[in-house]
Amino acid sequence: MGMAVGPQKGPKSEINVTPLVDVVLVLLIIFMVVTPMLQRGKDVKLPQAERVDEESKGADPLILSVTLEKTVWVENDPYDDAGLAERLSRELGAQPGRKVLVKGDQRLTFGDVRKVMETARRSGAKSVSLAVEELKERSRR
Repeated sequence: MGMAVGPQKGPKSEINVTPLVDVVLVLLIIFMVVTPMLQRGKDVKLPQAERVDEESKGADPLILSVTLEKTVWVENDPYDDAGLAERLSRELGAQPGRKVLVKGDQRLTFGDVRKVMETARRSGAKSVSLAVEELKERSRR
């Protein structure tokens, strides 16, 4: 590599990548912080299914999560049985046609999840759906 001696004429042909690296690192940090916030409800291990209904593009559903400890969460707030019915009645009273999506941990019995579904029905939910994880093609047998 040769070094130019004296004043250079014309534009500098080297690219300064430092600003590009700074911008990319800031974007990476933003995505790392925001991505966990995009998931709604409590994180549970969903049961797997071969056939999954298409997601409707309608209104935003109310997310109920039932964890392995049998704690029921409405969005990101934990509730007991009495508090759950009250919160669902309030939410569904404000938006009567709102759908309810139940995310139950796959290690729970169906009875535990069904109890939450019945509470949602009694609170005025017109549509109660179960969240499942679609089986990947290669894991099917």
